[in-house]
Amino acid sequence: MTTLRPHQDGPAPTAGLQIGPDMSPDPAQSRPEPARATPGSTARIYRATVSHQRNSNAPGAVTRRFSYTSYFWLVDVDAVPALPRLLQPFARFRASDHLGDPRGTLSENARSLLARNDLSADRILLLTCPRIAGHVFNPLSVFYCLSGDDLVAVIAEVHNTYGGRHVYLLRPDESGRDQVGKEFYVSPFLPMGGTYLMRTPLPADRLTVSIALRQDDATPFVATLSGAGRAATTRVVLGSLVRWPFVTLRTSALIRWQGIRLWLRRVPVQPRPADATQDERGR
Repeated sequence: MTTLRPHQDGPAPTAGLQIGPDMSPDPAQSRPEPARATPGSTARIYRATVSHQRNSNAPGAVTRRFSYTSYFWLVDVDAVPALPRLLQPFARFRASDHLGDPRGTLSENARSLLARNDLSADRILLLTCPRIAGHVFNPLSVFYCLSGDDLVAVIAEVHNTYGGRHVYLLRPDESGRDQVGKEFYVSPFLPMGGTYLMRTPLPADRLTVSIALRQDDATPFVATLSGAGRAATTRVVLGSLVRWPFVTLRTSALIRWQGIRLWLRRVPVQPRPADATQDERGR
């Protein structure tokens, strides 16, 4: 089965099937992502389980755990994969869906953030869900920034359900661990403040990501992501689309449904700051 090739020369494909009120093409789509045939640039797809654990020391003293299965792409931002024409509407990687200047590219924007923090990377891999049939929603995207074989930085990009975005720049240790202050409103049922303990080792055959929120010497919330990866062949892409059609819409709906269930159990709603819907660059 043929492995998907990276984009080379030529314009990026125009939008295919669109869902939602805006049926016009994204202006950023007119600028293609640059590509180079770097070793190991073949994209991978991870079929994974996402788990959220809310503990009894969270506001409302309600313990709740929910998990769902999904799939994620791992792509080289300098060699974004090109799908067969019929599959292109179901996996688009747009700079405008992520950090930085929507008129730039994934590579330019990630490297610009690194440069502002006196960092550089030879290669950057992005773990994310692509735009699918015109819709995109990523609670978390992870940029793994490498110098040679060393993971020098991780950019953790968080989106909330209010349209806001925030970036945390991590400098992980050898086990992939770092911690940052919570600076972004995500859940209406968890207060601001505290510290995120994040573990983001570089994915290989297996993918693992964990985030634990520490507040007042307690851990009210833990999220994990784990799964196994395979080369993104056409067969693997088709299988993922069949098993999880419109996966980003599904993820958004599941998160909102869990919020409704917490609200029905009278868990107190935390005040939402004015900047919860804005694009924040983080530290």
